[in-house]
Amino acid sequence: MKLNSLGYIGVTTPAVEDWIRFASDLLGMQLVDATLGVRRFRMDDRRQRFIVNAGPGNGAAFYGWEVAGPADLMAFADHLSNNGIAVTRGSRALADERFVKDLIIFGDPAGNRVELFYGPELATDPFQPGRTMSGFRTGTLGMGHAVFNVTNVDETAAFYRDMLGFKLSDYITAPFRACFFHVNPRHHSLALIESTQNGIHHLMIETCMLDDVGQAYDLAQRQPDRIGTTLGRHVNDHMTSFYSWSPSRFLFELGWGGRSIDSDNWTPHERIEGPSLWGHDRAWLPDDRQQQAYDLRIRMAQAGVRAPLNVMDGNFTRASDACPWWNAAKTMPQAASGSAWTITPPASAARSARDS
Repeated sequence: MKLNSLGYIGVTTPAVEDWIRFASDLLGMQLVDATLGVRRFRMDDRRQRFIVNAGPGNGAAFYGWEVAGPADLMAFADHLSNNGIAVTRGSRALADERFVKDLIIFGDPAGNRVELFYGPELATDPFQPGRTMSGFRTGTLGMGHAVFNVTNVDETAAFYRDMLGFKLSDYITAPFRACFFHVNPRHHSLALIESTQNGIHHLMIETCMLDDVGQAYDLAQRQPDRIGTTLGRHVNDHMTSFYSWSPSRFLFELGWGGRSIDSDNWTPHERIEGPSLWGHDRAWLPDDRQQQAYDLRIRMAQAGVRAPLNVMDGNFTRASDACPWWNAAKTMPQAASGSAWTITPPASAARSARDS
């Protein structure tokens, strides 16, 4: 039994109309249902990926993780029950509401509602984004990733690892403590950040073209207090992204260029470089931690740390090279983690570059 991907996410909020503008006009999701206090959004060929329910709450309400079929679903139900986790079988009405064949429901140690399901329903008409864009990178990678604030990282991490089979990708200890988990080649589908309270920290969705992120960044900068974290690039998953405050006041990351890993043979390790190669000023961090994050980025810049771009067929063209220094530098082996290059070319290459 194994989880395949993050299939869908739901939020409850009194600000339903604000969510329509945010999810459609800024992020680019397609609004497909706006009846009876529910707003459903598509990102691809699925009937829905993101669900907004009108209500008194104001945050993430449930997370749907996909399994291959009924055998895996029942195996998870038995495994959880045998370990003292209360599991409820989803009603037929709820399965129809989620557009899936069947599901089970339970809670994690941080109080998040988890739904495991199989058999998502596909739409009969093509996806039409809410604004002009290339679309989202989903498929077998799922809709993106979810990051939780948790008061007890170790307990929550153990639950997702031992009960649900998540595998550790890597972890950081500064400027905050966090750990990242994968269930497929997406570098992480789940992450946990140590905090003073439990709840959603951010959700991430990935576009197919970098320009989609840049154009959304332009749109977000025109909206007062919308930017939560500036444009930047992560060390661990190589994502170029920015974070915006959602109408429910948790963060939504819109990114491009996430790396794919060998999910079955990946070796987790500590990311001592910090969370970002460049950018990503985090306004939500205390001043001292913002300074710590900045110092880490400058240290990497001075050391010449670089990471390769992760592209898909059809979203790049290859430029002709014209730099002897770079020709020498790019042949140097990557770091053992496969995550970045440190650009320190030999002296002969440096002389060649000066003379050219």
